[in-house]
Amino acid sequence: MTAHSGAERLRDHFDRIVLPLWRGPGFNAALRLPYEALDAAGAAPLPVARYRAMACARQLFVFTQAGDMAHAHTLFEALQQYFQDPVRGGWFYSVDAQGAPLDTTKDLYTHAFVVFACSVYGQRAGNSAALDVARATSALIIDRFAAEDGLFNASLDASFASVTGAPLQNPLMHLTEAWLAAREATGDAAFDAALTQLIEAVARTFLHAPTGCIAELPVGAAGNRLEPGHQFEWFWLASCAGERLGASGLDLALARAFRFAVEHGVDPESGAVAAAFDEQGRVIDATQRIWAQTEYLRAIATHGDAAVTATLPAQIGRFEARFLTPRGWVECRSASGDVARADMPSTTPYHLQSAYLALPG
Repeated sequence: MTAHSGAERLRDHFDRIVLPLWRGPGFNAALRLPYEALDAAGAAPLPVARYRAMACARQLFVFTQAGDMAHAHTLFEALQQYFQDPVRGGWFYSVDAQGAPLDTTKDLYTHAFVVFACSVYGQRAGNSAALDVARATSALIIDRFAAEDGLFNASLDASFASVTGAPLQNPLMHLTEAWLAAREATGDAAFDAALTQLIEAVARTFLHAPTGCIAELPVGAAGNRLEPGHQFEWFWLASCAGERLGASGLDLALARAFRFAVEHGVDPESGAVAAAFDEQGRVIDATQRIWAQTEYLRAIATHGDAAVTATLPAQIGRFEARFLTPRGWVECRSASGDVARADMPSTTPYHLQSAYLALPG
């Protein structure tokens, strides 16, 4: 098997199996929102408790990249209709089963995905309104979420009056992803300076120097952990950032982090990526989540070292056999290979597609 042929199979599975799930049983046509998750058979949604803005935004990205602009436009309109806060600005975290505001927290992770998806959709569709949403949301993030030392808080209350979550790695990573997309979509060079400031701040606060890994919490925090999947994801983002890495040193650090994550976080037999290890490389969460596998595929495919990229065909095969099914995918497996989560969340196609776009062919 070549990497090219393996990538073709993954994309074919995505087009034939995954996308139809979210046009059909995974989509609430009445509300025009994606359900949170489908059952293991891909036949019906799980009972509805909420709809999240982040999930809608991820599906907007997915259908934009798939070229289904009609469905993407429906999702863009629904995102604005249900999740924009018309009084205080910004975006609600979630709405209830009837589409009424549920969790009105102002969440950085959510706002980052609005910027990301609206940037990609706006560029691909030539939709200036979507690009305006991306710009306005970015400005709001800078104004309302700002924390000390160039970082941004993870969450605030509905009125932005009080901080409810201090800076965390994961939303900052997705803000980096969002601003890279916004820079490409808008051509606005102001995003370059914002990216450099953010990336340098992340390096100062979250970079675990002995391993080169980006930690989940600020270095030195109690109960910290390192996630192999996030090392692979940051590796990809750093390669996209280029000169915007500034003085962060993340390119060299993440080259070490990639090796550390492969050595300590990837099972040599199955090729599966564990959820987390500690700062010494001891696995502390052996769950194998599908998103971490896709980040490993993307990092291998774009690594630049021929010895690393040579492992791609075999890794595609192991991923395909372990995580894809004729009805969709397996979201999580245990270290022993048992299914640890049987439903299929609406957020996962974003991970699948992001990886497949980076594969050869």
